[in-house]
Amino acid sequence: MKNILNNKWIVIILVLILGIVIGKFIGGGNSTDEALGTHIHDETSEEQIWTCSMHPQIQQNGPGQCPICGMDLIPLDNSMDSEEALPDEVSMSASAMKLAEIQTYVVKRENPEKEIRLLGKVKPDERLVYSQAVHFPGRIEKLFINFTGEKVVKGQKLATIYSPELVTAQKELFEVLKDESTNPALVEAARNKLKQWKFSDQQIDNIEKSGEVQNELNILSDHNGYVMMLMASEGDYVKAGQILLEVTDLSSVWMLFEAYENDLPWVKVGDDLEIELKAIPGKTFKEQITFIDPFINPKTRVANVRVEMSNTRGLLKPDMFANGIITSTLPITGEVILVPKSAVLWTGKRAVVYVKLPNRKHNSFIYREVILGEDAGEFYVIKEGLEEGEEIATNGVFKIDAAAQLAGKKSMMNPTGGKVATGHNHGGKESKEEMKNMDMSKEVMVDKSKVSAKFKQQLGNVVSQYLSLKDKLVNDNSDIQSNVKSLQQSLKKVDMSLVMEDAHNVWMEALKSMNKELELLSKAVNIDEQRTIFLTISKSLSDATQKLGVEMKDSSTLYIQFCPMANDDKGGYWLSIEKEIKNPYFGSKMLKCGEVKGTITKN
Repeated sequence: MKNILNNKWIVIILVLILGIVIGKFIGGGNSTDEALGTHIHDETSEEQIWTCSMHPQIQQNGPGQCPICGMDLIPLDNSMDSEEALPDEVSMSASAMKLAEIQTYVVKRENPEKEIRLLGKVKPDERLVYSQAVHFPGRIEKLFINFTGEKVVKGQKLATIYSPELVTAQKELFEVLKDESTNPALVEAARNKLKQWKFSDQQIDNIEKSGEVQNELNILSDHNGYVMMLMASEGDYVKAGQILLEVTDLSSVWMLFEAYENDLPWVKVGDDLEIELKAIPGKTFKEQITFIDPFINPKTRVANVRVEMSNTRGLLKPDMFANGIITSTLPITGEVILVPKSAVLWTGKRAVVYVKLPNRKHNSFIYREVILGEDAGEFYVIKEGLEEGEEIATNGVFKIDAAAQLAGKKSMMNPTGGKVATGHNHGGKESKEEMKNMDMSKEVMVDKSKVSAKFKQQLGNVVSQYLSLKDKLVNDNSDIQSNVKSLQQSLKKVDMSLVMEDAHNVWMEALKSMNKELELLSKAVNIDEQRTIFLTISKSLSDATQKLGVEMKDSSTLYIQFCPMANDDKGGYWLSIEKEIKNPYFGSKMLKCGEVKGTITKN
């Protein structure tokens, strides 16, 4: 009986222990479930933010479309460390980077090199140009040189002159020769009188030996060369010292090339210059620069760069045109920071780049002002504002700048920053500005690959007529009315129904601007006024071709060219199928002023 009771107590104790354990387990389980439920509730209650990949300033609580560009919104990646973001930082997703065609470049130090193309002419060596003077007064009885360009050699007879003064001097010489033994000084004085008239000792000896007074004497050439200018004729009376003709020795000539102000830092005495002449095709000469003019021509804004060349075979004729190429370095020691020109946004006073920030999960860029140095062809020297190893945007920079401006961050046109309308204010003046910015953004985002090929071909015909008009202005020809009419007709033939939505808006805006300016151009007579109107036409057509694409029959590449001095130093763009600069805003005055800013290729 006692054993049974003991067993009961053991069972009761075991049941109690088991109950306590089960109770704790159940209680702990409820606590865990409650915590888990709370966590889920917290996650659910945390709002998901949606944003635009191209306009990160657009944020809302649910999916939808961007009010600026119409793109679908995407969930905002909260993994980005917002505490590290800088106030003026512009972030873009990988898809936005691809759509905007943004490319970057790692800044590095290099020795800047530039290829400079110069135009020049063959000119006589000024040190080998001589004036043949008459040294005694008289009348030209016979002139043996009858035309310019005639070759003469030293000692050749040029003219015969009758001179009463010379007759008298000979008679005096014969008289004193009679008493030469007693008055040698008088003989020497008579001889010196003839020597002052440039008679040689041999000529004087011949006069003495003849014993007769010569009424006519010959003028002999003092130099070899070609007659550049005849300044007397037979029968003319001439004075002592009067110029009979000018002779130049063309055995050595100068090549004078024109260098613009911005190219002069690259041009140094001793630099090699490769020279080609149209008159001697297939032949390249290589000579060194011997002199750089210290003065700038105030009309053409160029300085002459001189090369000296041997011309013993006579192949080089004065005023032949020549093309020269210099591959030069700056006269500095050490390497400098170089960046592609496409990376720089230039307002005329400020130069701006966008620097890619390191250690970001997203592609982030920030506005940076820099100080430009010399123009190094496709690159700029950076004097201040960038460090070696930094990464900058080189393509699509305008699109980054547009995003920064819309976000109210520092940008090219808004260097101090400041919020702009983003689409959430639905009234008042800000709403109008917002709509304007929305339209601008839509223009930027046109997908050229989806624009009709037929439309691009029609736009190519417009560009062809535009180029004909441009060439007239390059050649200082104000007779452009037929070209204006042809351009107007080509615009009418463009089928606007071939482009839709954003592309349609882009074209209609450009068409409206060009039609308005062409109407003004058709009435303009003064070439300066024509060039001012042409500025706006070029801007509208350049914008349209960049955003929509273009197909040309005769060329696959259009060059976007820029002159900083056009439009009262505000700068002006134009289109060309030639990479070589031919400035339509200044013509022959500054034909080579400008640079290539970009290209438009067949899309």
